[in-house]
Amino acid sequence: MKKIIALLLAVLMVFALVACASNTTTSSTPAASSSAAASSSAAASSSAASSSAAASSSAAASASTSVDTSNFKVGAVLVGDENEGYTYAHIVGLQNALSNLGLTEDNIIWKYSIGETEACYDACVDCAESGCSIIITNSYGHQSYCQQAAEEYPDIQFVAMTGDTAKASGLANFHNAFTKIYEARYVGGIVAGMKLQELIDSGKATDKNMDADGNYKIGYVGAYPYAEVVSGYTAFFLGIRSIVKNVSMEVQYTNSWFDITAEGEAANALIADGCIIIGQHADSTGAPAACEAALKAGTPVYSVGYNVDMLSVAPTAALTSPTNEWGVFYTYAIGAVLNGQTFDTNWAEGFTKDAVAITPLGASCAEGTQDAVDKAIEAIKADTLHVFDTSTFTVGGKPVTNAFATDTNGDFTPDADEAIIDGYYHESYFQSAPSFSLRIDGITELN
Repeated sequence: MKKIIALLLAVLMVFALVACASNTTTSSTPAASSSAAASSSAAASSSAASSSAAASSSAAASASTSVDTSNFKVGAVLVGDENEGYTYAHIVGLQNALSNLGLTEDNIIWKYSIGETEACYDACVDCAESGCSIIITNSYGHQSYCQQAAEEYPDIQFVAMTGDTAKASGLANFHNAFTKIYEARYVGGIVAGMKLQELIDSGKATDKNMDADGNYKIGYVGAYPYAEVVSGYTAFFLGIRSIVKNVSMEVQYTNSWFDITAEGEAANALIADGCIIIGQHADSTGAPAACEAALKAGTPVYSVGYNVDMLSVAPTAALTSPTNEWGVFYTYAIGAVLNGQTFDTNWAEGFTKDAVAITPLGASCAEGTQDAVDKAIEAIKADTLHVFDTSTFTVGGKPVTNAFATDTNGDFTPDADEAIIDGYYHESYFQSAPSFSLRIDGITELN
């Protein structure tokens, strides 16, 4: 019925345009993604997590000069709003993309606080019926609803951010995208490791901050035990361990992406257990605020946040936050659609494309931290530092020689595509979404 109504409206519009003798141009035909055959090839697999910088900059450069943007619309279906760090980062990224492409707020339809329910499908449909050429959802739980809408509107491009089913769907108009945030989490771990070493050297890290095996205890507030979170906390841990070898980490899950109370309580429990650094993959300021309160009360503990700079709530405890620079992808994808070009079915980029970063270092960071950060980022860009180098961790006391990356049957257990190549796990290589789900030695999930 929707398609019939749309067809009738299109016919009426044609008659109206003829009657008025209008010669106004309209936005370009939406881009279609690469063919299913191409995405299943070995070459497509190796490039599934990359974009062409030249194409992206070309799209941005030409958008405001050769395309009439008056009727072009972007739909943004967001799980939160500006008060939630993760969604706020997406909002900023979309606003940056609009600016880069010569677009304005008139070119975007915002849908805030859309749950991971049928409401997401309804929001996508509303954007489609409102004339959007590209519709973006920003939560993993939105994916199935976004894909459902993509099936019904084949002439509109849909992007399920952080998702993982686009490649398998076979839909030419359905895409996934993620950043290589694990790179920034590793660098955030270096920041934490430098601070931990300073605390050890100054005698502020004591026996109460050590486990029974003599390892200094790190805490981590995670949302869910998904690969996205596991990949992130493992990268953070390995970053710390590149500086301080004798560390262990405890992970406390909140079972929510955003719950300021639960995140604060989880952080407090970890602090009470002796953890001296608290990292997070959760979207509120709860954990950094808890660290700041504890530090002011005399307990040495420091925070590495996520998504946004946490110095406003933890001016002394906050060290830095790994961040996603979503504007890089949004400029690329929206620019492609605007100019009638194709864009990747799967996209993931990191430091090499400035798609990830860490926020400015806090005043409490150890001396020499900026140099250590700069060297690590340079090595990642040069492809000489690999976050998941298998020589740096074990599982069950044994080296890891093989691990799959792709879940083909929906049970959240990778069962295809060997990811350990040349001595390291190739994260975001076969798909944009993180797939690293190994539980390495030294990390304990508490719940």
